[in-house]
Amino acid sequence: MIAFLDLKKVNQPYEAAYIERIKNIFHLGQYVLGNEVVKFEKDFADYCGTSFAIGVGNGLDALKLIFDGYIKIGKLSKGDDVLVPANTYIATILALLECGLNPIFVEPNLDTYLIDIEGIKNSITSHTKAILVVHLYGQLCNMPVIADYCKQRDLLLIEDAAQAHGAKIKTTCAGAFGNAAAFSFYPAKNLGCLGDGGAVVTNDLELDEVVRATRNYGSHIKYQNRYKGFNSRLDEIQAAFLNCKLPFLDDDNQKRAIIANRYLREITNVKIILPKVNHAIGHCFHLFVVRVANRKEFQQYMLNNEIQTLIHYPIAPHHQPALEEYRHLHLPITELIHQEVVSLPMSPVLTQEEVTAIIEVVNTY
Repeated sequence: MIAFLDLKKVNQPYEAAYIERIKNIFHLGQYVLGNEVVKFEKDFADYCGTSFAIGVGNGLDALKLIFDGYIKIGKLSKGDDVLVPANTYIATILALLECGLNPIFVEPNLDTYLIDIEGIKNSITSHTKAILVVHLYGQLCNMPVIADYCKQRDLLLIEDAAQAHGAKIKTTCAGAFGNAAAFSFYPAKNLGCLGDGGAVVTNDLELDEVVRATRNYGSHIKYQNRYKGFNSRLDEIQAAFLNCKLPFLDDDNQKRAIIANRYLREITNVKIILPKVNHAIGHCFHLFVVRVANRKEFQQYMLNNEIQTLIHYPIAPHHQPALEEYRHLHLPITELIHQEVVSLPMSPVLTQEEVTAIIEVVNTY
């Protein structure tokens, strides 16, 4: 069986270095917001090309802390409209709702599955105060164009970069295009830890100060609580693992790109709709997602041939029971995407022989 993602194999090279770091944490006795978190925050900010990185509990909290922070600063108010792609993972929507903001669902471009400038222009109103882009599957939105538009309109631009670790346009990295960005380090991500973890990155000093306090009960100085905050701190032992992996992220992304380029060149089955990749706009290939009209049949066929596939994501957010108030929306592009997408195996530990086998099986479907 070719696994969709073999996390044990992905993480095995870091075992010895990680155990050594854990021993250091154990003996130092500094278990919360210690040296490992401080090091990771500095190194990840440097990697992303931002002034600040704040380690938090997970990617959802990272988004919540950004929007809550801008409400605390006064750049957003509860009830403000925020444009968001309709085909994102539900966490993107939940973050807005939990901050009292109003998500405006924007249909994505069917070629890229991403929100684009035309969708933004068609959806913007005088009530729009921010754009939340999602770099879905690891492909960056056209950030230079969107960032310029937001600057002209005085709109906040927030990046959901939970799947885009290391994706670049020229030399600018995911997370460095907007006012702030949220990352997830869920184990399956390109930069994944051994549990939950996340980060906010930004160049905004005021936001950094607010988020850094809010993640820690709203406290900027111990026992002094400036804000109504909550507990969402990147765990020291998760930061230790991320410190082991971060130096190898670009190498791993390059391995993913080699596999993706083989898929793009060598999958020739007309029943399989391949993603359209603009190589001038960065993609770190967190996922390689195709579309198939009869998805259930295709997945069973792949499984019969010892290849595991997954679906990211089977149900559109506005069709989830949790978001019943949006069920009335008519979003045909989003609904088509969610009905047809299938993710092929993608990871830096796939062998070329396994990739060849996957391509051969897909082409004979």
